[in-house]
Amino acid sequence: MFDKIPTVPTADEILDRSFRRAAKKMREKKNKDRANEEFVRAVTQAVHDKLVSIIQSFPELDTLPPFYRDLVEILFGIEEMRKAFGGVGWAAWHSRDKGMDIAKSMRRSSDSLATRKQAVARIASIVHQIDKDLRYLNDARNILRKLPIVSSDEFTIVIAGYPNVGKSSFIRLVSTATPEVASYPFTTKGVFVGHRDISWRERVQFIDTPGILDASGTRERNKIERQALNALIYVADLIIFIIDASEHCGYDLATQELLLEEVRGFAKVPVIVVANKADLVRYEGVLNMSTVTKEGVEEVLEAALKERTPTTIRIPDYMLQENQE
Repeated sequence: MFDKIPTVPTADEILDRSFRRAAKKMREKKNKDRANEEFVRAVTQAVHDKLVSIIQSFPELDTLPPFYRDLVEILFGIEEMRKAFGGVGWAAWHSRDKGMDIAKSMRRSSDSLATRKQAVARIASIVHQIDKDLRYLNDARNILRKLPIVSSDEFTIVIAGYPNVGKSSFIRLVSTATPEVASYPFTTKGVFVGHRDISWRERVQFIDTPGILDASGTRERNKIERQALNALIYVADLIIFIIDASEHCGYDLATQELLLEEVRGFAKVPVIVVANKADLVRYEGVLNMSTVTKEGVEEVLEAALKERTPTTIRIPDYMLQENQE
């Protein structure tokens, strides 16, 4: 829904393109006064149409699925985006209103060139007033179009836990996702999505969240952490919570267990606890695996897939149609 949003031009770029288009229209008129009037009308229409198309190129914020709506709120703020759209809409209306008024008055003007310059100055002033809004929307566009595609038609397994416990390594082993993996915290800077085909008609979706730090105290969660919680709340059918019993991740076991209890507190889906780095130390009472030696990885995947039920096995409509044919 975001990947087809075109680049949002700056105020100068909009005006430059509009002036070039208007100049072509102007050359079609032999009468000087009619040419000046046509220039103003063409600039006015071009600016208005471009500003309106910018607003229309973004999806309606109110109709976004909860997962994406919350991400927009986290990354940019819904109200801030509304204000930017409002500014662009204001400029679209006022540029056309002022431009057309001036164009209508040009036939009564004794100096159509001077009136044309007046119209251009007024329109340019209006568009420059929203340059910050245009740049803001383009920055948003550049980020939004890179967001992962999260399907609501697939059984979704969200991988959670502290940074550097092996979440990215696990999802790389069991799905098609290939997030970068490094030996320092906050390796994963966004939400990565991977898939695994279970059969010709069913696919499981894995979401690798950024590391979630325990913010149950006074510290407020940062954007990366809130993205992870967003995924957990809205799209999970199952949560795999990974613990590093070796504590090489930089967080002691007690702290990791506190976060586990927090996740269990707000999760409305099953939570499977898995201890990674079993090649270094084992953790009794839960599934153990090592993403280095691959020991236990298939067993964890098997346990996760057992949580699927007929209500969570979602077959996309297009596959059902193909099967019927």
